[in-house]
Amino acid sequence: MKSYGTTIFAQLFGLLALILLLVWLLHYREGIQYDSDDPYRVFNVHPFMMFFGFIFLIGQAILAYQTVPGTHETQKIVHLTLHLIAIILGIVGLCAVFKFHDMVNLTDVYSLHSWIGIGTFCLFGLQWLLGLVFMFQASPQSRNSMAPWHVAGGRALFFMAICAALTGLMEKYTSSKLLPHQRESHLINFTGLAILLFGVFVDMAVGLARFS
Repeated sequence: MKSYGTTIFAQLFGLLALILLLVWLLHYREGIQYDSDDPYRVFNVHPFMMFFGFIFLIGQAILAYQTVPGTHETQKIVHLTLHLIAIILGIVGLCAVFKFHDMVNLTDVYSLHSWIGIGTFCLFGLQWLLGLVFMFQASPQSRNSMAPWHVAGGRALFFMAICAALTGLMEKYTSSKLLPHQRESHLINFTGLAILLFGVFVDMAVGLARFS
């Protein structure tokens, strides 16, 4: 039960980050619409999907072993399924930003944010495939020996995804030429802080659960 409190904090900060992100995209930006003729509405699909569709769902998948009632096998299937949904929605988010770049004639994959993001997404897909193979094909001994590497790699990739999100927010902040004391500036900062704290408490919940 040591991880119970940190799991609650993780959920609260995850929901807070989602609410702040929606306020920013719907109130301060042009809204969210993949098939819009407005390139900025198309772009906004990217931060929404990469946080809610990817990072938030990955966090829920990581916490599944603490939050989903039932057997270990049931928790494992939920964990695997949530990761698959995160990959699918992440692909939608990536397609949105490439579509935006085409609409406004911007270069693709030129920034540190994009390098971290693309690298993390590819490694995450590989991690998911390896987890799937070991779940159904490997012997119990092989699964036990690989489990620590799978957990450690997943936690590392989760924080790499959060790093991509935070650098993305700062990139958008800079390109929007916002003034330091505008409400939108503060909103972006608080959104980034909530995303970071979501990741911190998810990781703490996993770490504490191992000593429960």
